[in-house]
Amino acid sequence: MKKAAILVAGGRGTRMGGPVSKQYLPIGGLPVLMHTLGVYNQAVPEADLILVLPADDFAFWDSLCKTYRFEIPHRVVAGGNSRFQSVRNGLQALTSGTQLVAIHDGVRPFVKEEVIKESFEVAHQSGSAVAVVALKDSIRKLSDDGKSSFRERQRYRLVQTPQTFQVEKILKAFQVTEIPEFTDDATVYEHQGWQVSLIAGNPENIKITTPEDMEFAEFLISKKKD
Repeated sequence: MKKAAILVAGGRGTRMGGPVSKQYLPIGGLPVLMHTLGVYNQAVPEADLILVLPADDFAFWDSLCKTYRFEIPHRVVAGGNSRFQSVRNGLQALTSGTQLVAIHDGVRPFVKEEVIKESFEVAHQSGSAVAVVALKDSIRKLSDDGKSSFRERQRYRLVQTPQTFQVEKILKAFQVTEIPEFTDDATVYEHQGWQVSLIAGNPENIKITTPEDMEFAEFLISKKKD
């Protein structure tokens, strides 16, 4: 099966509060995106790696690759004005004959190789595979009048990436007009009336968004080195 992985990093990362977007900040001596590309290269070395970046960042990314002597093969594609558009641009860059594609947040560098491999296996069988983790805290639903009600956390899951699909299906799903309900790739897929298959993610697979996330990421990197 010909595989690909689209690593989406088309945002500006304004919540980090610095001049450099979060995906380029170093953790453990390497920019975040290089860690993410590295784990995919280890898990599925045969996969075509597609990195989606803002077009204005291409030269900067090239300079980072030269500075860090980063040589993992990958292609760079321009992102869009939303995540939906960035993913669609990545899908349009797939080479002919690609049968399975994983879509992953570029700022989730701590996904386990086992999760990536399982996502491809399950997507091959069922059409899709979405990584999720169980909730640890109790949850409540807020109503418009300010009241809240209890919800059983056992019935809910936190959604991560990778979200992996059969290419034929996900290409068809992304041919629709973008709507606000498309919060991730799974919701786009479901819009076609297809049921998504869930697989167990890993709790440390955080999405690096804030300075506090960077501190935790440094901790996770140090634990991996121990």
